[in-house]
Amino acid sequence: MTETQNKQKNTTKSPTKRRTTKPYANRTKTAAKPKTTKTPEPKQAAKTTKRAPQQKRKPVRKTPVRIIPLGGLNEIGKNMTCFECGQDMFIVDCGMAFPDADMLGVDLVLPDYTYVEKNIDRLRGIVITHGHEDHIGGVPYFLKRFNVPVYGTRLTIGLIEEKLKEHGLLNKANLNVIQPKQTVKMGCMAVEAVRVNHSIPDAIAFAIHTPAGIIVHTGDFKVDYNPIEGDMIDLARFAELGSRGVLLLMSDSTNAERPGYTMAERKIGESFERLFNSAGNRRIIVASFASNIHRIQQIIDNAEKYGRKVAISGRSMENVVSKAIELGYLKVPNNILINVDAISRYPHEKLTIITTGSQGEPMSALARMATGDHRKVTVTSEDFIIISASPIPGNEKHVTRVVNDLMKLGAKVIYESMYEVHTSGHACQDELKMILSLTRPKYFMPVHGEYKHLKKHSELAQTMGIDANRIHIGTIGQVLEIDNIDMHVAGTVPSGQIFVDGLGIGDVGSIVLRDRKILSEDGLIVVVTTIESESGCVVAGPDLVSRGFVYVRESEALMDEAKHLLVQVLDQCYTNNIREWGAMKTAIRDELSSYIYRKTKRSPMILPIIMEI
Repeated sequence: MTETQNKQKNTTKSPTKRRTTKPYANRTKTAAKPKTTKTPEPKQAAKTTKRAPQQKRKPVRKTPVRIIPLGGLNEIGKNMTCFECGQDMFIVDCGMAFPDADMLGVDLVLPDYTYVEKNIDRLRGIVITHGHEDHIGGVPYFLKRFNVPVYGTRLTIGLIEEKLKEHGLLNKANLNVIQPKQTVKMGCMAVEAVRVNHSIPDAIAFAIHTPAGIIVHTGDFKVDYNPIEGDMIDLARFAELGSRGVLLLMSDSTNAERPGYTMAERKIGESFERLFNSAGNRRIIVASFASNIHRIQQIIDNAEKYGRKVAISGRSMENVVSKAIELGYLKVPNNILINVDAISRYPHEKLTIITTGSQGEPMSALARMATGDHRKVTVTSEDFIIISASPIPGNEKHVTRVVNDLMKLGAKVIYESMYEVHTSGHACQDELKMILSLTRPKYFMPVHGEYKHLKKHSELAQTMGIDANRIHIGTIGQVLEIDNIDMHVAGTVPSGQIFVDGLGIGDVGSIVLRDRKILSEDGLIVVVTTIESESGCVVAGPDLVSRGFVYVRESEALMDEAKHLLVQVLDQCYTNNIREWGAMKTAIRDELSSYIYRKTKRSPMILPIIMEI
């Protein structure tokens, strides 16, 4: 074999060997020198042809979840949300709200349960995030109608028990204590409790595991790295959920307008220490939310440090303190608590009173002290009063009135705008961003707040990279349907408000409130007349009685002219042979209403009463 033939033989074998032992190296080299061979081009084309069908494969749509808020959106309070999947449903929270100023005579406001009632056979239970009234206040009223299991942490269930005792429902209720990291099965869904920090111990968020994916509901929360009681928020679990993939995040929006971080609760303890030291020989009265056990603990700790006894005033405060001591959430030194009846036995410099009324509620203990109506506490210039709460929107005037009245009595009054005597239990913007970054949700729904809070939170989420079309600002009664493919509104359900007035639940509606509003603004005129049944003649009256309209003795001319007008109306009815009471009352009401409005520009309620003999 010639030398030239040997070289050709070696040249032929060499690429074959490289392809066999190092195929990827051969391809790389071939790509670098395309002129030596044309084989890579058809291989690459074939490879592209094989992968094309995989790129066209669409994800399989999973069973959707329906989320139905019945309260807590575009408002503060009465938080309640239904979660549905297939034939299963459960509820997160069952709260109440305090009435607005125009809800005259109303004691409490509850969510409308009509939709739940229609689907009660699908309801698997209620899970509660924490023990504040806007999350548990509606539980007794709900359980009166639907006896379903209730799940919550130890303190939350303890506070619910106290409410059910008052309503006589405790023996019938199915209450279940759960712990953080524990999961409760709700049909095809599972609800996992995740520890969070709030202004009340034992608060939890929920990771809801559904066929469509994981939904995280934060409840009310903040990030406190050194809480007064218990462990800090479980940020690690939120991160784990985020790494697994969170379909939807529903996050607390109450403080979405506030930048930075929420001040730690221990900072309030430092303020209390300075204030207790500056109080000198004066008696200290601290008004706070009854449920803020962390705050109460710090007040008791400072009272012990300065050698003061502690008395509790206010029914709700007494109930919460008693339950918190019973369950071990309040650590109270021996012999420091005294009955409020015994405060007269101690000098002022040895006393601290913890009371309700931080929101200026008219019937609260602090408000009664300010007006001098409290039976056991009389405020003087020797009192040092700390209002350890910020006014809830709408309560500013009430709080200001109480502060003014206390100052008029000579007391020294400390409130939030002057010193750091209150911190929120809700996350500010940097904490909200933290949860968004840890969970990395596909979709986002801000909850718990007025519209401005929800809107601000949605804008915050957009700065964290969530597209606007993946953010939903909901309304009460609106059904949000979500799965692994998309999120959309799927109709509405009956929703609204149920008013509690005394023992009546739902018997006060918009018509009754309208009448009460008229009575409060323009008063009432009662027209009484007596008619003979056979002839239809007027035998007595008409007489006019005014309540809240005008003082009759000072408006005799007006009332006499009105009476003369009514005589003419009744005569006309007699002439036209009108005997039906409804028609006669309508004629009286229309003529008298027109006359009074022309004379006074007022529209009092007119109540005709016709008696027949």
